[in-house]
Amino acid sequence: MQLIDQHTKSIMEGCKERAREAGLSFCDESLEYIVTNRDLLELSAKSMIPNLYDYWVHDVDVLREKGRYELYPSNPYETVINTRPAISYYNDNNPDWLNVMIFYHVLAHMDFFQNNMYFQHTWAYDFNGEALADKRLIARLRSTYGRWVDYVIEFARGVDNLVGYFNALYQIDQPEKPAREKMVDYYFDQFLQVEEEFTQVDYLKEIEAFNRSVREDGSETGTDTFFIRVRRKYPEFDEKYKNWSEKEKKQRKQDLMEFFMDHSDFLNRQENKWMKSVIEVVRKTSLFFQPQIRTKIMNEGWATYWNDRLFLEDDRINGHEIDFSKVNSQVAALSRIGLNPYALGLRLFQNIKGKAEAGKYSYTFEKLVDQKARRDFNKTNGDGLDFIFAVRRHLCDGLFIRRFVDQDFVDQHRLFVAGKKLNRSKRTWQYYVKSRKAEDYRKMLLENLYHPPSIRFSVDAGGVLNLIHVFEGYPLVKDFIANTMLGIEYLWGKPVTLETHQVKQLNKTDDKQEEPEVIWEKVKYTMDQRKLSMEWI
Repeated sequence: MQLIDQHTKSIMEGCKERAREAGLSFCDESLEYIVTNRDLLELSAKSMIPNLYDYWVHDVDVLREKGRYELYPSNPYETVINTRPAISYYNDNNPDWLNVMIFYHVLAHMDFFQNNMYFQHTWAYDFNGEALADKRLIARLRSTYGRWVDYVIEFARGVDNLVGYFNALYQIDQPEKPAREKMVDYYFDQFLQVEEEFTQVDYLKEIEAFNRSVREDGSETGTDTFFIRVRRKYPEFDEKYKNWSEKEKKQRKQDLMEFFMDHSDFLNRQENKWMKSVIEVVRKTSLFFQPQIRTKIMNEGWATYWNDRLFLEDDRINGHEIDFSKVNSQVAALSRIGLNPYALGLRLFQNIKGKAEAGKYSYTFEKLVDQKARRDFNKTNGDGLDFIFAVRRHLCDGLFIRRFVDQDFVDQHRLFVAGKKLNRSKRTWQYYVKSRKAEDYRKMLLENLYHPPSIRFSVDAGGVLNLIHVFEGYPLVKDFIANTMLGIEYLWGKPVTLETHQVKQLNKTDDKQEEPEVIWEKVKYTMDQRKLSMEWI
């Protein structure tokens, strides 16, 4: 693996200038490496982060991918990762015209990483640098604790899909208030309104006294002066404020991994505290990759949209238009069956831009029911580009699909939901058009998105950790329950229960009925001393 040569780097810098002129926004610094296909096989096992911590599953992935490559050799064109600076990898035999196309694709990914709000918790640091520090930490712990480090990694990775990703985003949008502001909020919102012995105090007079103190002495000094008076009047104020602050801190929403680290007696023993460092590494890594999983269609569609647009406007492709068409068609062809995120995302962004320019995101257009009137509607606003930049900034795949996959889009691209049935005489599956309705197509897309289970948890008086799966119509993968609960019991140090739903029976009352009716019932799993039991409840 080596950096690209100066000639190729000059091509990239030229692409940066054109991309910025078109409206894309990204950091100046970037690193581009030349790699072989086999190098990429090893990098892909670590999600393209070269410094990610070592773990035996990565070696298994490398062996599997090498075996697949022997049977089905492929030539990946590029991969880019969301680091500071952004790192991208390129095949070692790309011609210049192809690099122009690829560089535009990579720059659009960089724009997406650095501007989409779902990535905002990754903007302030370089994950590649932190991953190197974590890798060294794991290696140092392995030299002391041996295979136990891998056990802790495996147990932590068993629940890393339950990481509090949206909690992390919330803390960025709603940072903790300074101590003075918290004290003011407590005094006026809790102390004078909730504490029974003080609810008779004249609330408006207290507000006026506070405002007067701030006006006379400034914000900080005035606040301090006001609370000196409060403490003289109410000597118990400090104790009540301290109790309230501690209670608020405990009520902060935590994910399961944070809960282990804070409340597991087993992990907080002196001899086991090293395990918390390993869990935090796994948790931090999962948090970093969460937005990439949740924006796959948008991210790839955005990159394909811009490499499509910018490449065709670039005079450096003269004479290679047909070559571009062949390469691009392999990536951007819309699948009739299955899901191609590149193709779907590209056409959605094209459709959104066209509708925005025609004024179709308006109440007037939404009222129209006639297909011809909807098709011919055109009140030019000229804000299509601004509109898709706003979409790129604020949405993830779920919101993107729910908002913009409508009947007009489905009809325009002749999309459908495919069903399949077994032809018993030929012993083959036959595919057929099951539905052309937008709501069915939308549902099919949403079912293919990443959707980790929602798990609530609490601890009973005996110290047993109770997990409750918030059932949304999709069961937990039964094969994984035993090993996952075994890991949770180890990290918690006490028995663990899990309440979820499973199929009790299937009812098929009609021979023409394609899918049987599913009867769900609650079930409770208990893991105690590494033995799993189950009961219907």
